[in-house]
Amino acid sequence: MSKKLLVVGAHSADFVWRSAGTVAKCVEQGGIARVLALSYGERGESGELWKENPNRTEEDVKKIRHEQALKAAEILGATFESFDWGDYPMILTDERVAQLTALIREFEPDVILTHTEKDPFNPDHPLAYIAVQRARLLAAGAGVASAFKNIVPPEWYSFEPHQPELSSFLPDTFIDITSVMDKKITAMDCMGAQNYLKSYYTELASRRGNHARRISGKQHVKFAEAHQSMVPRVLANIV
Repeated sequence: MSKKLLVVGAHSADFVWRSAGTVAKCVEQGGIARVLALSYGERGESGELWKENPNRTEEDVKKIRHEQALKAAEILGATFESFDWGDYPMILTDERVAQLTALIREFEPDVILTHTEKDPFNPDHPLAYIAVQRARLLAAGAGVASAFKNIVPPEWYSFEPHQPELSSFLPDTFIDITSVMDKKITAMDCMGAQNYLKSYYTELASRRGNHARRISGKQHVKFAEAHQSMVPRVLANIV
């Protein structure tokens, strides 16, 4: 059965750095990947665009960021959309949680990927975590009447933050992205507003590939992405 993957980023480029390989791998294996950005990161994540033209408006930056993220998602085989909630600071309301809950109920993902609960350097990333946490529970039926549509609780992971050791990130799941690393690199190339991150996340994928080889003994793994499971996994078979 094909897996449905939902990636929820606080900003439009977050999915590319932290999970582009996982997205491409899902699609390569016949799954469906949907990328949602809660904002475009127009204020706090688009420094290069503002440097190029200080007279740009926020709407101009949003448009550019949308086009960049859409192109990157298409390279990976995923869809892209944004709720345009605004950033730095992002504001979380009951109405916005309900909006995310409705999307999760409608899509019924098997797996959700989002940020870590902690991030000492970014005000929006932990808010995205809280939004996903609440919406996932509501969509799965926690505390709502049986008249509501309830979905099977999706597996839920945090993707790797920029400063893992300061964000309480303890990876327990590695995805072999060797076969799709070229797509991740091409997708990263689309993000002109944050080109400086490409070399960091290319090196990180190589380093996580080294960790995955040592853990598994699978010498063919050259590149990997690390994630942390937020809920226990239930297995039908031991082997």
